Amino acid sequence: MIASFLLFDNYTTETEDLAKYRRKLRKELDPLALEDTAFRKKFRISKEIFLDILEKIAPFITPKHNRGLSAKQKLAATLKFLAQGSYQQGVGNDFTVPMGQSTFSEIFDETVRVMERELKECITLEMTELEKQEARRFFYSKSGIPGVVMAADGTHIRMVAPNENAVLYFNRKGFYSLNALLICDHRNLIRYVNAKYSGSNHDAFIFEESPANLFFEERWREGDRQCKILGDSAYPSKPWLLRPFANSQPNSVEAEYNFKHAKARVIIEKTIGMLKGRFRCINGERQLHYTPTKCVRIVNVCCALHNLCIINRITELE
Repeated sequence: MIASFLLFDNYTTETEDLAKYRRKLRKELDPLALEDTAFRKKFRISKEIFLDILEKIAPFITPKHNRGLSAKQKLAATLKFLAQGSYQQGVGNDFTVPMGQSTFSEIFDETVRVMERELKECITLEMTELEKQEARRFFYSKSGIPGVVMAADGTHIRMVAPNENAVLYFNRKGFYSLNALLICDHRNLIRYVNAKYSGSNHDAFIFEESPANLFFEERWREGDRQCKILGDSAYPSKPWLLRPFANSQPNSVEAEYNFKHAKARVIIEKTIGMLKGRFRCINGERQLHYTPTKCVRIVNVCCALHNLCIINRITELE
């Protein structure tokens, strides 16, 4: 019994020492001290973007006491997790943002929630006239179809089975997920994301229920014939939502149309690949261990960060 108490005391002492060591490191180390390339590789964004985000969110995530983490440390830890998708491989073993798992769990929800709110303007279906012209020119050069400005597709975000209504999240591919609708433009900029639907929902249903459907429908009713989008055969047929022909015959006009349609629509597949490659927490190799609501926030934040990278011409990981 005495030996057991001694072991417990030793464990407690070691844990306290580690916590003190991490707090000491946090005071001494600054992630912004990293070389630019190393910083982008670790956090997936540039230092300039990091500082811009920090300025937006700092007032809402300041430390509550002297021993608390600074807004900079919270942002760095959150970005590191989004980049790696794992506490152990990301934050837990990274002494540029040293903290224990319990500490990270406490600050992660707070930081992601604030980031989602403060970065939401980075994702919009609204386009300037110049953006529309450039988009139509791009899609026409690929497909020969006039008036196209965006492309849509769905992608599954793997997650652990939720505690409630788990069967709704089990998709046809055999795992639990959110089925996220994404719409992008010619620059790989994500113009719309809706990740709130469970994995068992069909792409067509998600699109019909989304505000994006109403957005394009209203423009068509107002007489705008230069605001079309491309979708695959899973989507509903609409005058402004262009799908490939079903059962086209080889060497037919329909087959030629489908070939050009696919050539243009590949932009959304590339965009999704870029998004998941940059933020590995949402790629197929990882699964999110959070509630569906928090998973939706994570997807939204990753999409906003992706757009900031595109806007600032950070298109390749190094």
